[in-house]
Amino acid sequence: MEKLFGPFYVIIQPVSFLFGAFILGLIVYFILITIIKPLIRQSKTSLDDHIVYYCRKPVLALILIITIHLVIPLTHLPSALVVFMNQLLSILMILTIAFLVIRLTKALETFFLEKYDVQIQDNLKARAVHTQIRILKQIIYAVVTVLALGMILMTFPKVRQLGTSILASAGIMGIIVGFAAQRSIATLLAGIQVAITQPIRLDDVVVVENEWGRIEEITLTYVVVRIWDQRRLMLPITYFLEKPFQNWTRVSAEILGTVFLYVDYSVPVFIVRKELEHILSQSDLWDRRTCVLQVTNTTDHSVELRALMSASDSSKAWELRCLVRERLVDFLQKKYPGCLPRVRAQMENVQEPIY
Repeated sequence: MEKLFGPFYVIIQPVSFLFGAFILGLIVYFILITIIKPLIRQSKTSLDDHIVYYCRKPVLALILIITIHLVIPLTHLPSALVVFMNQLLSILMILTIAFLVIRLTKALETFFLEKYDVQIQDNLKARAVHTQIRILKQIIYAVVTVLALGMILMTFPKVRQLGTSILASAGIMGIIVGFAAQRSIATLLAGIQVAITQPIRLDDVVVVENEWGRIEEITLTYVVVRIWDQRRLMLPITYFLEKPFQNWTRVSAEILGTVFLYVDYSVPVFIVRKELEHILSQSDLWDRRTCVLQVTNTTDHSVELRALMSASDSSKAWELRCLVRERLVDFLQKKYPGCLPRVRAQMENVQEPIY
């Protein structure tokens, strides 16, 4: 063979071995897929489908790296080039394993989240599970990334020696790093605490910084609140552990809405109450739990009426309040215009004395 190719044998021989290793890796991968597919079809769970879907590419890359790594000693390449290729393959293997762990985490996330639909009416438990799993996923991603970078750096001899020197003075370095990263570590711990205690969940309705909105995204360091006018309010994760805020869906999405009317003393409260019941009974926004009309205050000019109604969530409650306010005002204008607020004045005709 060496006589046949002459000087090109030095190049052709290692290339052919590497190409053969590549083909062998593909064959092993396709055999593995062929064996696994019938087992997946017989399985009653969708977990294996998700694992195969998300992990097939990193598994293929890992098989190719292993087969090439096994063939390198047979190529008779220069020792310096062999060392370089072994280190390169080690780095690629570390990255591939890290990518495999990340994709496996994504498969598990998809499997668990598909069991909890946040689009249903009573989605409290689903939102809690979504929040915990997504924050846990971010923690795994961060840990895997840090470990992968650390292992890659340790493949370099000079960096390994530096690491040994650093470990010798780990006490001093730990104190310095602890002071320098105090706020960063506190933020990460706050993110973990939010995932466990869950003062907020994804899609919770909250009032923060005098803004009404929904929790759109929760990360380890910040929270995105989607405000009602489609603006985004970015808050540090520690905000929800250190400052008071309103959570309208902490236990349930059900909520009470109020409408205030200011009318004249001559208003027939009983008839207005009947009209409120009529308006709510015709609306799909009302959940039929609460319907109350009360006189809550009186002044020297008007009477304050409070209409109290219930809805299944805050969005429906807002629309229901607007509807009731509009219908009641229209009812008073058409049926009892004299009951609208007015200012009374009495004029007396006093004759002045004639001198």
